[in-house]
Amino acid sequence: MLRIAVVGSGPSGVYTAQCLVEQSAVADIRVDVLDRLPCPYGLVRYGVAPDHEKIKSLQNNLRSVLEDGRIRFLGHVEVGPGGVPSELLPRLYHAVVYCVGATSDRHLGIPGEELPGSRSATEFVSWYSAHPDCDPGRFVLGARSAVVIGAGNVAVDVARMLARGAEELRPTDVPRAALGALAASRVREVHMAARRGPSQARFTTKELRELGALPGADVTVSHEELLRDPGFVDPSALAAPARRNVEVLRGWVGRPPRPGARLLHLRFHLRPVEIVERDGRVGAVRFERTVPDGAGGVLGTGAFEEIEAQLVLRAVGYLGVPPRGLPFNPATGTVPHLAGRVLREGAPAPGEYVAGWIKRGPTGVIGTNRPCAKETVASLLQDAPLLAGRPVAAEPLDALRELGLRPVTWRGWLAIERAEAALGASLGRGSVKIPDWDGLLTAALDAG
Repeated sequence: MLRIAVVGSGPSGVYTAQCLVEQSAVADIRVDVLDRLPCPYGLVRYGVAPDHEKIKSLQNNLRSVLEDGRIRFLGHVEVGPGGVPSELLPRLYHAVVYCVGATSDRHLGIPGEELPGSRSATEFVSWYSAHPDCDPGRFVLGARSAVVIGAGNVAVDVARMLARGAEELRPTDVPRAALGALAASRVREVHMAARRGPSQARFTTKELRELGALPGADVTVSHEELLRDPGFVDPSALAAPARRNVEVLRGWVGRPPRPGARLLHLRFHLRPVEIVERDGRVGAVRFERTVPDGAGGVLGTGAFEEIEAQLVLRAVGYLGVPPRGLPFNPATGTVPHLAGRVLREGAPAPGEYVAGWIKRGPTGVIGTNRPCAKETVASLLQDAPLLAGRPVAAEPLDALRELGLRPVTWRGWLAIERAEAALGASLGRGSVKIPDWDGLLTAALDAG
């Protein structure tokens, strides 16, 4: 029997497990999908906004993979201190594939970034997604004005969530504390600021259009700022996605907001230079106006503008964290590899592989993980004849339990689902996420 461990149960980990059982010529192969959390699906559960039901439905595809009899989900298993030592895994499995994603975020590197009221979009997403590492009471939205820094889909997501009314989110699985905070929110203006122009923004047209369809909020744009971008003035040379974005923005120029609506301001050519302190916390963001440099970047103009804000969310990219026991390139936030084989001092390390963001960086969409996983699995299966000769544990689960770990099996995860459905029913809602470790583990481990 060939035993493989996949560390991480997000899309890259699940697609890796799927490729292993579907492409392997080894008839007797078993894959354990390990995750630090007691719940599977990674960012599909803890990164997709609750109002994006279509994307969240991808969980059904991932579920069908994890229900394959050759694949076993083992949650609540951390690789590293307090869990299973990384050096022990090669004694339990013939090969280990790390699919741990990019769990941190990039900083702006400007004065005032650490003031109270300044947070990463990653934290905000974790809060409204009920990630158990996030304090459910972390975001009390007493702010009147919020600034979101960035121009990707994450920036659009958090801006949209701030601009939505609580009743619009009530049918979703957003946790109770977050829904209550959003219901009490005083935020009336949300500013989403990008340092470059609209033709260079990284949000998708679908996400952009959603901003213009919010029942209680209206989008405003500055025609003057849009005109600084040559791609906006003449979009004929743009790629189709950027051209579609420009067309959507054109439709919002000069559109008056409705009385009483929240305002969602899309700002361009603004580079943050300082988060301004007032009364010991965030009071405003100071921006320098920019112009295109002709090479895809921007130049500062020496003109500045302050936008009032009591809440600042930076959405300028995810960042990989060094996996315990693996080599790491801090410049790229990735593990060095050759077609998915981990490289140690330039040479492939037998039995060690990577896939997903820790392999290629935080780029692409969910579907990008399929070809990425396929490449890694191809390398692993080429190495399989050599790997199969290595002695490993007869039953890795027994070894994990001997370490004092209490893995959450698929049966435990199904118990969490039932508990979340019951919680939602008690609140007169659909399924509602359990946001804390104790609640999740009580539900899961009581199931045996």
